[in-house]
Amino acid sequence: MINIQWDKLGFDVVPTKSMFKATCSQNETWKNGAIVPYGNIELSPAANVLNYGQGAFEGVKAFRTIKGNIVLFRADKNAARMAFSTRRLCIPEMDTQFFMDAVMKTVKDNIDYVPPYGKGSLYIRPVIWGTSAGLGVKPASDYTFMVFVTPVGPYFKKGIRPLNLKITDQYHRAAPKGIGNIKAIGNYSASLYPLSQAKDEGYDEVVYLDAADGKRIEEVGSANFFIYKDGVLKTPSLSGSILGGVTRDSVCVVAKDVLNIEVEETDLYIDDIEHADEIFCTGTAVVVSPVGKITFNEKTYEINQNEMGPITKKIRETILAIQREESEDIYGWLKQIR
Repeated sequence: MINIQWDKLGFDVVPTKSMFKATCSQNETWKNGAIVPYGNIELSPAANVLNYGQGAFEGVKAFRTIKGNIVLFRADKNAARMAFSTRRLCIPEMDTQFFMDAVMKTVKDNIDYVPPYGKGSLYIRPVIWGTSAGLGVKPASDYTFMVFVTPVGPYFKKGIRPLNLKITDQYHRAAPKGIGNIKAIGNYSASLYPLSQAKDEGYDEVVYLDAADGKRIEEVGSANFFIYKDGVLKTPSLSGSILGGVTRDSVCVVAKDVLNIEVEETDLYIDDIEHADEIFCTGTAVVVSPVGKITFNEKTYEINQNEMGPITKKIRETILAIQREESEDIYGWLKQIR
């Protein structure tokens, strides 16, 4: 009998029943794999992923909807991005159907951990590591693909409220022509120290500038960035160092098609923050989170009187309504777990 206090869920790991595991050697294709009990894994201290960071991951969510269904939201986009990430990292390219089957099997076997309608979601973490032992800097010979799940609530501890962000010009998240546009494990380690500093100063997250000249806004540490001004919604263009988020794409689509808002993928600068009507960030974990304050070089900009703006609210509600089957899924974004 599962004993989870659904109303108290945060964004933390809750041990579940099982996980999916498959292995593959270099120059082979992904096949087979099986559901195994959830638990710790064993790795050599010389495993490639531990020493050289050869690994990629995804974040997907499953929802229990108002209709009583359990659905995945745009998992096909995550499958395609994992295929792209594995190619870039010299990992045997992930087959998108294999990815989808593994995710579906894992969710089905942990169906009791999907929170009730409106109480959260089941966060799904597909991850690939180079697991063979080696000393030289080169791709691993053997790889492990796993999918584990955990029920989650809000990403930010204090729930949905306008975020207080800090822009840094002391650190960069990713470099042009590097791996900032894939979901590589190593990308996130670079953000840990700036984030820790920001949290000690009372901020929720960090906004990073581009590494080329330090003038353009790129991303929040774990999310994409949007500005709304005078009827136009703008987000940094995918220049090669920005991750093409699934929620980012979903926001662009619904803003344009459903809400009739003009959308521009373009360069954004700090001056754009000063004059913004609304600002928000997006991601699988954070969904659509409003931004209330942004500080740069000791100057603080307050956005929409530190309140969630009407456009941000409408976009967030529209995305959530699709995920929970409260409105029609006109794009075919949902895949039902059967």
